[in-house]
Amino acid sequence: MGRYGATKTFRFCYGHRIPGHDGPCCDLHGHNARVEIVCSDDLDELGMVVDFGKITETVGRWIDEHWDHQMILWARDPLVDVLKEAKQPVFAMEQRPTAENMAAHLYRVSERAGLPVVAVRFWETDHNLATYEEE
Repeated sequence: MGRYGATKTFRFCYGHRIPGHDGPCCDLHGHNARVEIVCSDDLDELGMVVDFGKITETVGRWIDEHWDHQMILWARDPLVDVLKEAKQPVFAMEQRPTAENMAAHLYRVSERAGLPVVAVRFWETDHNLATYEEE
């Protein structure tokens, strides 16, 4: 017997930096991200793992409200207060905003929305992919 899956993709723009990184990622810069929310479950009475609209209404809306065209920074980054004081859009994360940590964060957002999420794939660029999934 096979397994069923459903994946919804979102695209958004954001800026960030990785304090402590030994390279150009320590400086403010931006990305055009692609995120894949991967769900798996038994089929419902309509023959769906999950309605794609539910993923859009929950995770898609969350991305639009919190990350799209935002500066995503580590909560301990001194630029958080500077940018907030300048009335710039900032989202402060508990961990450094690496693609890996951002994938894990969206996994938790998906879980809280009640989605049967099994993985999040976070494409920081067309060539760089980070994945988070539970064991």
